[in-house]
Amino acid sequence: MKTTELLIPKQGLKVLVTAGASGIGLAIAQAFLDAGARVHVCDIDDKSLGELPAGITSTRADVSDETDVEALFRALCEHMDGLDVVVNNAGIAGPTAGMDEISTDEWMRTIDINLNGQYLVAKRAIPLLKASSGLLVNMASVAGRLGFAYRTPYAASKWAVVGLTKSLASELGPDGVRVNAILPGIVSGPRIQRVIEDRARQRGTSYAEMEKENLAKVSMRKMVEATDIAAMALFLSASGGANISGQALSVCANVESL
Repeated sequence: MKTTELLIPKQGLKVLVTAGASGIGLAIAQAFLDAGARVHVCDIDDKSLGELPAGITSTRADVSDETDVEALFRALCEHMDGLDVVVNNAGIAGPTAGMDEISTDEWMRTIDINLNGQYLVAKRAIPLLKASSGLLVNMASVAGRLGFAYRTPYAASKWAVVGLTKSLASELGPDGVRVNAILPGIVSGPRIQRVIEDRARQRGTSYAEMEKENLAKVSMRKMVEATDIAAMALFLSASGGANISGQALSVCANVESL
């Protein structure tokens, strides 16, 4: 086999992507579809679910709701027999404020989606991944390796995702299941625009100045694209990634601080 062939996932992989109807999730779902996989996504955005590319099946589900997750896996089993790859992508930015200004509801909602949602999906997916010696990819963030002032609930949840990933990799390795985390940096798109707007408002500065300040903390001085994150997910699912597990892999153009 040529080394280049190790970079391409095998045809027919059965893939679940949470929050897969837009943004990074959709880029990942589309990449797997283009690579010949059977792809199922969940999301809470009805409009985006209704605009999915042909070939991607879907379920409306909030990953922080255990009843929704159970319904998701029932629907998944109707569309495909088994599961090879799960991309635990669902997450929210959470509030932008000092810790003493963040409400308990805001804190709990961030943790419920970003961490508890990954637990609920992983818990239900693990038996299926054991059967296929599959791959679990948890979406963390560079905020899962750096402190992030005024975004504490988000950073705390993403540090927890890295801990979840490393623990599950040790737990599931004997069953042939690999578990990794991808840590995106500043990803171009509407979500980061909202985050920058909120931080600029909180700091009393302009969007342009806030964006410039953020990019000054990236050694390559640029944002990454959702397709960069998708490419990493594809590589991890290919033969070339067969011995990568328990890793927190940054795709961030080298974010040095937040």
